[in-house]
Amino acid sequence: MSHLTIAIAATKTLTFVFGATITYLSWTAYRRTNAAELRSLALGFAIVTVGSMLGGGIDLVGDLLPLSGPEPVILYGVFVQSALTMLGFGFITYSLYRE
Repeated sequence: MSHLTIAIAATKTLTFVFGATITYLSWTAYRRTNAAELRSLALGFAIVTVGSMLGGGIDLVGDLLPLSGPEPVILYGVFVQSALTMLGFGFITYSLYRE
């Protein structure tokens, strides 16, 4: 295992820990206040966190997936992560503009 692979795994792990913590705190605040804005905020952070994990996971298990084509497997991971980050940020933006 290279130093870069270890660094990527460490940063993905910390991304999951921080993302899960923010999601949990947002969800707890939603349950306490029943504010729909906080529910959207929690959902947005959950989607961003899951997207980060899936993007890294696809790259790590890329050889096992039946992905064919001229694109390297890493591009599938980048696409999944980017799409879920966009969706999650959409929910976060919505939560900030909701009244």
